[in-house]
Amino acid sequence: MEFCDDDLSKFEADGAAPLPTTDEQGYVECDGARIWYASYGTGSPVVLLHGGLGHSGNWGYQVPALIKRGYRAIVIDSRGHGRSSRDARKYTYELMASDVLAILDALQIEKASLVGWSDGACISLVLAMKAPQRAAGVFFFACNMDPSGTKEIEFGPTLKRCFSRHAKDYALLSTTPDQFSAFVDAVDEMMKTEPNCTKEQLGRINVPVSIVQSEHDEFIKQDHAEYLAQTIPNAKFVSLEGVSHFAPLQRPELFNNAVFDFLDKLAS
Repeated sequence: MEFCDDDLSKFEADGAAPLPTTDEQGYVECDGARIWYASYGTGSPVVLLHGGLGHSGNWGYQVPALIKRGYRAIVIDSRGHGRSSRDARKYTYELMASDVLAILDALQIEKASLVGWSDGACISLVLAMKAPQRAAGVFFFACNMDPSGTKEIEFGPTLKRCFSRHAKDYALLSTTPDQFSAFVDAVDEMMKTEPNCTKEQLGRINVPVSIVQSEHDEFIKQDHAEYLAQTIPNAKFVSLEGVSHFAPLQRPELFNNAVFDFLDKLAS
């Protein structure tokens, strides 16, 4: 029977499935921060970038599936998230994209496929714009690329459960466990002011991109996702039915199949 956690009650209580164990993990010093990463399996490298306020453990249902499929899964705690530290500078997607490039350099990976969720999707696409030679392709799930793409947020029960889990995980993992409120404010400031990609900038993206939108996404307008798919050359629009912004946690098999479809086409 397919796993299902549509209301995120299991996620609130227990988090995602635990990540596998690995000896290949650690920190890379980058531009005033220590960025945590872990690598699992062998094969073509796939970098998984989590959403805002989350951490790499949110990919617990994806990493084992990627390993089983023959990919090398690399997870990164974004700057200031999870185990990674930050300095006093404001968050920017470009700065966090630079952190990902530093991890790729440290692991001696010339090119990787990028799977991004929410803020992680924006980081992935910014990286592909900044260093296209390092991105085999971008699986862009549940994010906007300019302010017009976001909805008015209704802070309902599902979002409250997710936020509750993020707060617990931050207290457990962060080097500044008592600063969750300041962390939320800093991330929120970035989300309110970034990204601001123009149509012309999107039109210059030259790597394969899948724009993936959930039927019930709480944050992102579907017409914005469709606009991205129409504006980015060689982009494809993919709709995930019956799920929301949290599809990787709600119905992992549905989400993973979309990821595999994208990755397998890149490899063909």
